[in-house]
Amino acid sequence: MSETEVTTAPRPLLLADGRPAADAWSLDPALLHLNHGSFGAVPRAAQERQQRLRAEMESAPVVWFPALPRRLAAARAELAAFLGAAPDDLALVPNASAGASVVFAALERRRGGEIVVTDHGYGAVTMGAERLARRWGGRVRTARVPLDVDADRACEAVTAELTEATDLVVVDHITSATARRLPVERIAAETRRRGVPLLVDGAHAPGLIAAPLEGEPYDFWVGNLHKWGCAPRGTAALVARGPLRDELYPLIDSWGAGDPYPDRFDQQGTVDATGYLAAATALDLIGSTWGWPAARRYMDDLADYGARVIAAALADLTGTDGGPVDVGMPVPGMRLVRLPEGLAHTRIAADALRDRMAREVGVEAAFTSFAGLGYLRLSAHVYNTAADYEHFAERCVPVLGDWATGPAR
Repeated sequence: MSETEVTTAPRPLLLADGRPAADAWSLDPALLHLNHGSFGAVPRAAQERQQRLRAEMESAPVVWFPALPRRLAAARAELAAFLGAAPDDLALVPNASAGASVVFAALERRRGGEIVVTDHGYGAVTMGAERLARRWGGRVRTARVPLDVDADRACEAVTAELTEATDLVVVDHITSATARRLPVERIAAETRRRGVPLLVDGAHAPGLIAAPLEGEPYDFWVGNLHKWGCAPRGTAALVARGPLRDELYPLIDSWGAGDPYPDRFDQQGTVDATGYLAAATALDLIGSTWGWPAARRYMDDLADYGARVIAAALADLTGTDGGPVDVGMPVPGMRLVRLPEGLAHTRIAADALRDRMAREVGVEAAFTSFAGLGYLRLSAHVYNTAADYEHFAERCVPVLGDWATGPAR
């Protein structure tokens, strides 16, 4: 790839007082943070809000915990508005996987006990589906969705696996390992027609997709607010619509067990729920400083720039004509770049590469594997700048080349 084909670097976002956007976060300056999509990053304002709430909890726990359900109900209303959902449809859960586990625990076999997933599914959620299938005495059918296919072919690949024995379909709104959308709206129309429940894993959707639930009647949807929304970790939403939602209960029984959905999720003993209460602070920081539409545009432009710069450096290194990977249905702020042969060809190898890059090079990056090939997954946020990706291209790409040809460590 020639230099003229690399897109222009987007100008960094600034805070209202002219400081770099990164100053609103407390990220370690000794590390280069290029993997927002895995665990998120909590801005100082939300951390401080959570600490004040924790101090309030610890100063008067007998006052705090009885009043907590009322405060969580108010928090649910704020978060539901951000997602485009009704407050009475939304329950608060620690993460998307926990929300999926709630659904798996509630559903009963009605037909043949088959569950349809895709080969892009998040491993922990797929494992939960497999455990449910074993409990049902059924099986999991895996829809193979080629990485670069469009919405039509992706929908066809999933619906082709539906049979009279299908009891549940699980698909990602945005896939984790492959950074692409799946046509969940179209898949939902087909599952509704067949009367099959659909669980949408929207772990990456809040913040990347504006109001991801607005007008969409998914049976079950789970999404993390601690990823792109930058809420404190352990902050996620389970949204359920239709009669099956009345069967959903928290994974831990508590004194709210007799309450209707979703109120029964608001009382979980002495669980620290301050992250839920501080989530709106993180969302409001981005919304009031830049506006979510502008933040998404910046993240998308930056991820595109970063992918092209890094792909060009890899192409120069390997002598191949590389570029950002075509994922069929791209999403804002996330891109894939193909790694040299010999790197991250399995999930375990990808995780090991992630750990080695942080330990030896001082860079937090995401490496993923799909269909036996390794990728660098870029996930940009507002605190990232073009210089971050230029640094990776200049300093880290040669290291990846050495690791691809040298002995494993």
